[in-house]
Amino acid sequence: MDDETSYEAVSSRDARFDGEFFFAVKTTGIYCRPSCPAVTPKRKNVRFYPTAAAAQGSGFRACRRCRPDAVPGSAAWNVRADTVGRAMRMIGDGVVDREGVPGLAGRLGYSARQVQRQLTAEVGAGPVALARAQRAHTARLLLQTTALPVTEIAFAAGFASVRQFNDTIRQIYASTPTELRGNQARPAIEDKRGSGSPQVREAVGAGGRVSAGIPLRLAYRGAYARREAFDLLAGEAIDRVEEVVGAPGARTYRRTLRLPYGSGIAAVDEKSGGRWLDARIHLFDLRDLTTAVQRLRRLFDLDADPYAIDERLGADPRLAPLVAARPGLRSPGTADPEEFAVRAIVGREAAGQLVETYGKVIDHPCGGLTRLFPEAAELGLLEGVRLDPGADRDETEQALLALDGVSSETAALIRMRALGDPDVAPAGGPDDEAWRPWRSYAVQHLNLSRDPSCGSWRGGYG
Repeated sequence: MDDETSYEAVSSRDARFDGEFFFAVKTTGIYCRPSCPAVTPKRKNVRFYPTAAAAQGSGFRACRRCRPDAVPGSAAWNVRADTVGRAMRMIGDGVVDREGVPGLAGRLGYSARQVQRQLTAEVGAGPVALARAQRAHTARLLLQTTALPVTEIAFAAGFASVRQFNDTIRQIYASTPTELRGNQARPAIEDKRGSGSPQVREAVGAGGRVSAGIPLRLAYRGAYARREAFDLLAGEAIDRVEEVVGAPGARTYRRTLRLPYGSGIAAVDEKSGGRWLDARIHLFDLRDLTTAVQRLRRLFDLDADPYAIDERLGADPRLAPLVAARPGLRSPGTADPEEFAVRAIVGREAAGQLVETYGKVIDHPCGGLTRLFPEAAELGLLEGVRLDPGADRDETEQALLALDGVSSETAALIRMRALGDPDVAPAGGPDDEAWRPWRSYAVQHLNLSRDPSCGSWRGGYG
């Protein structure tokens, strides 16, 4: 999009572009999402940025009305397989917070300077600025949804010092942390409601204390076919690690999470009142919050662009009635790529047996959730296979095919679900170039239509 087209989107308050770009107003010093309900500024006063971090780096603060830091992520980063796309996925997963820029660069196979240059050229901010913007969003969420001391929030959000935390909050929100906490304006995406049912209300927090779960609203753009997403997860659920409870239309999906600093439990509701999924996350170490949120977003495919997907697939006469029947159909991912790969390779029944035999019992069971899925390394599986968010998808698929017993169908399924590739063709079925770059979504439509030309491969696993 050029600047004039972007301004048209701002003028019409077009929510389709929330998260795809941001605009800032020179006369106010504020940046917003395209759908901000405030009065449309004059074109001469508007500047456009590809990321919130780029706007912040130019000295603009986040709008308190539209909360531009809480929009869905850009779908472009899941489509792209190049260095910038891989870097953006890893930054979202918290790699810079845990390993620094050298760790990110090492995973990409480039120098830190090269990564800085490529990101700055394409998204207007380097890895440190992008991670900083993400930390600020996490800090705001904790300030407005928990009663944790400000000092604990600073380190839980990933800041190296309280001073760095205070300076960042002032710069981005034009408020001190205490003022931001005291602001009673309802956030656009997250809210302050209680943490849900008694079964998932408590979990051990940082330092071993029992703390309430963090309530979230996980935003998405456009239509969302919730029933199909929850049906898929319910059909795949493995006892003790996952469960889906409730009647269709009002179900809750729950699962245990293995995270960099500890474990956690997440619950996501099928029924919500707007363009979000209500969720609750219970963590044993709050430093895992950013990573946990990103993994839930990948699991439910919340950063997808259903406008672009449905337009492209709906133009095919064969898929048009399927798209019309299920607008906003997603291609779900996974909360744990290695776990999904193991499950896809061994099958659901054997995966359940692995959980019973090798799954680590969590310290504080929650309802039927009692174990973590065993790590692939403990099982002696997936040796030499990289499945983190920054993995090269082609290289990973070839590594999977080199493993004994892994078919091309299974490797493709892992590529689609574990690596979040939106453009995987149906194995043994039609490989229509006109569906690019959304062939994974075509697979979901064909599966649900029980189209025999899709072959034996389905979007889930046996």
